[in-house]
Amino acid sequence: MLNLERLRTLDALARHGSVSGAAEALHITTSAVSQQMSKLEREVGQRLLARNGRGVRLTDAGRLLSEHAARILSQVQLAQSDLEAHRGQVVGELQLSAFPTAARGLFPEVLAALREEHPGLRVRSHELEPERGVAGVVRGDLDLAVVLDWYNKPMPVPDGLVKAAILDDPADVAVPAGHRLAGRDEVDLAEFAEDEWITWGQGEFCHEWLMFTLRSKGIEPVVGHRAAETHTQLNLVAAGLGVCIAPLLGRHPVPAGVVTVPLRQRFRRHVYAVWRADADRRPSIRAAVKALQAAGERLG
Repeated sequence: MLNLERLRTLDALARHGSVSGAAEALHITTSAVSQQMSKLEREVGQRLLARNGRGVRLTDAGRLLSEHAARILSQVQLAQSDLEAHRGQVVGELQLSAFPTAARGLFPEVLAALREEHPGLRVRSHELEPERGVAGVVRGDLDLAVVLDWYNKPMPVPDGLVKAAILDDPADVAVPAGHRLAGRDEVDLAEFAEDEWITWGQGEFCHEWLMFTLRSKGIEPVVGHRAAETHTQLNLVAAGLGVCIAPLLGRHPVPAGVVTVPLRQRFRRHVYAVWRADADRRPSIRAAVKALQAAGERLG
């Protein structure tokens, strides 16, 4: 009979493409991954891995078995969900992630509420950008991720995931207190055509959204500085080094010397939770979504 933990190791190798990636995802050593795979090869009587330079690749037999392993593990997840739902208790462990401003603006309240209401539930949280959060849920490394997209640039959600809205998060432009537009009731994005922008890291979803949005207004943006954290961006604005987009979620307290100005065309981020469809009936998932939505309503 095929061993479930060895199938899980094979599935991790197929998804991550390397022994080190599989070991990191499974929280075991690379030696343990190799040992599990050697045992699985003996179990099935076929080679599942082949050398590929300094790494390894799946053989034809390895790819065939990994496809079965993914389906088997999905069925195991579904069985666990059904058993949790039948028991009706919010217990066990839940791995959550959120992008930085949601981790700061939502997680303290949400995690405290879950601990108080469900003492049998162990929640582990991670701060991850939306793309990494979605990938973690798809791989099964995370149970639920809080992610975002923008009103004019949706982020695709892969098949097999379920999502629920948490809140719509309005965004303003943050400018130095002495900026020419600091005293305005509202501004148009085109008025910042000559300004230097402080933005997120290259390739990050929010950075790509900002570049797309500015260029759609006929503005070729000048990027002066990059920072992953909103508060770092705001402190750079306070130093007079540029302007930045400042979503409401997680931005307070705003540093002295910074003014936020509403945009005439309202910019909003859609914040939502995603999880695997085969885990949809888990009471722990439902409890986490309920807590996130309650926090979102209070913020809204």
